[in-house]
Amino acid sequence: MKKSVLFFRQCIKLKLAMFGVFRRKVVSGGSSGPIIGKSWRRTRPVASTTADCLTSEGEVSLHTRIIGNVRSICHVTQPGAAVNLRPLREVMTSLQPCVSMQLQNRMFSSDSGDLVDAVVPFMGESISDGTLATFLKKPGDRVAIDEPIAQVETDKVTIDVASPEAGIIQEFVAKEGDTVEPGTKVAIILKSAEGAAASSKPASEEAASQPPPPTAEKEEEKPKVETTPVIEKPKPAPPTPPSRTSASEPQLPPKERERRVPMTRLRKRVATRLKDSQNTFALLTTFNEVDMTNLMKLRSEYKDAFLEKHGVKLGLMSGFIKAAISGLQNQPIINAVIDGDDIIYRDYIDISIAVGTPKGLVVPVIRNAEKMNFAEIEKEINTLAKKANNGTISIDEMAGGSFTISNGGVYGSLLSTPIINPPQSAILGMHSIVSRPMVVGGNIVPRPMMYIALTYDHRLIDGREAVFFLRRIKDVVEDPRRLLLDI
Repeated sequence: MKKSVLFFRQCIKLKLAMFGVFRRKVVSGGSSGPIIGKSWRRTRPVASTTADCLTSEGEVSLHTRIIGNVRSICHVTQPGAAVNLRPLREVMTSLQPCVSMQLQNRMFSSDSGDLVDAVVPFMGESISDGTLATFLKKPGDRVAIDEPIAQVETDKVTIDVASPEAGIIQEFVAKEGDTVEPGTKVAIILKSAEGAAASSKPASEEAASQPPPPTAEKEEEKPKVETTPVIEKPKPAPPTPPSRTSASEPQLPPKERERRVPMTRLRKRVATRLKDSQNTFALLTTFNEVDMTNLMKLRSEYKDAFLEKHGVKLGLMSGFIKAAISGLQNQPIINAVIDGDDIIYRDYIDISIAVGTPKGLVVPVIRNAEKMNFAEIEKEINTLAKKANNGTISIDEMAGGSFTISNGGVYGSLLSTPIINPPQSAILGMHSIVSRPMVVGGNIVPRPMMYIALTYDHRLIDGREAVFFLRRIKDVVEDPRRLLLDI
């Protein structure tokens, strides 16, 4: 121990002596740069354990251990030039860029990983906000990149909020039921896996904090026991008032048997649009009936060959879409729309198909249906229907549309009056197929019959055009050969 103390003292004395010689050289105006460098190199093995202050090339390098102890330092501008005495502040000013670069590197590096924000994505040009419907994950869960962690419900579709990076959910910033806009922060994701231990701590703390609630419940139950004998004694006296009120006033069900649930944004949007349709349009509905014998026969004869060639089943909807296209071409006013004091005639036919989903009614659009054949229409229907039921359909796939077809027959509807889908001017309603006795060639025979209904805006469409349109659909469905011959 004594030897080490003596050695340490000798080192300090040697340093002080060296520094004194160095200072005297500076004061006397000595200018031998190489001598200074050589003398410094000879003493460097002893002082290298503390810090380096000057190199032979004249560069200054500082160490954090001696910055607070050295009041002034020598700086050689060029080899062999005069040695000038500079205050420490000037030297630090010249070294500031290097120091700031080191601080910046440390500032943006983190041993625990980086935090990224999961925000609400762009939801479409016509959608400005939505409601945070539900969270698909919990704090502490591990998520992959682009994995949905929450769902935002808009007026038209449900949009997923995906994780921008793979990592662990640290916390949720928003709450379910909040109104959010594109760019709103929803959650914070910890990219590194080291956050798993940190995120598991709150869960353990919550588990540890769960035992106190039973004590609180017991404390709350005690005053109930004390108050019950005092309150229950005077109450049995008045049994007569209920009998008097029950005779004159109706008995309403108790509130405990009712549930209040807020409307979803999709349901609000549907309700608003349908009510606006009733308030704006002069709605009128005309009906007809269709014999489905020939179309069903055509389907049964060629369904296997159709499936083998096109990879999709042949349904009845494609036949009605082709019939509606023929009717719209014959009566273009039904494909038109009122815009102020003008009428806009459309030279294209975009058929909207109403699809009922668990979350509400959506209406995907088949673009340029007049250019499609039966196979292309069936493929497009299947694709849009799957997206609608899965909730992955986009805003663009539902925007627009010049005419709507609603098939209530899949649910067993026999007859209905559909409501126009604004801003369109008409809607066709299909219904269930029922075998009914019909007079054919003077004989009563059973036939598969369907009622069809056309609701139209009577401000634009007269009854004549509406009846001719339905009559064209009836002719084409009952005799599909008309489509081939264009008659």
